[in-house]
Amino acid sequence: MPFTPMAPAGPPLAAETPTVDPPTGLFGALADAADWFIGLFEAGGETFLGLVTGIIPTLIVLLTFVNALIRMIGPERIDKLGEYAARPGLQWYPVRYLVLPVLAVFFLTNPMAYTMGRFLPEKYKPAFYDSAVSFVHPITGIFPHANAGELFVYLGIAAGITTLGLNTSDLAVRYLLVGLLVIMIRGVLTEIITTRMLARRSAAAKEVAA
Repeated sequence: MPFTPMAPAGPPLAAETPTVDPPTGLFGALADAADWFIGLFEAGGETFLGLVTGIIPTLIVLLTFVNALIRMIGPERIDKLGEYAARPGLQWYPVRYLVLPVLAVFFLTNPMAYTMGRFLPEKYKPAFYDSAVSFVHPITGIFPHANAGELFVYLGIAAGITTLGLNTSDLAVRYLLVGLLVIMIRGVLTEIITTRMLARRSAAAKEVAA
């Protein structure tokens, strides 16, 4: 007679891994909210890890290079350019609202770049600030050291380009060129507006004095 093994005593073993139905109602909503909350930080951690292995080492090296370049050129020479840009005349517009803001943002970075406006007369300062503050993002595509604290603005745009399979270097160049055009236009227009506002203020002050 063949031997038939006897079944072990005790409760039967499950053939498959037991599953638990997901919670519903209020507890289900709380569980989904907890998953979303943790997932948010996990996504942030992945992004930070990508920065550590990607842009941050480049940024540190670039900062070191720029600081060394400033030492070699001499801060006083950069300041001298601000004095030249304060001269009146149409020929100084590109210097005041193109060359000066670009160099200020590149060498002094955000927000120290705005201090370069101390060499300009009061009537030029709003226009210079408008040009400089408008350039702190277009420059980050090629020179991220200039505005490292807000690099996420360019990275957000670049993420969409990367998803489409396009070249981010081309994006960075276009971003920079458009920025140069915009800061020149904004500087000239802001100077015109400032001049008119100052003229109206002066006329109103004369009327009050009379």
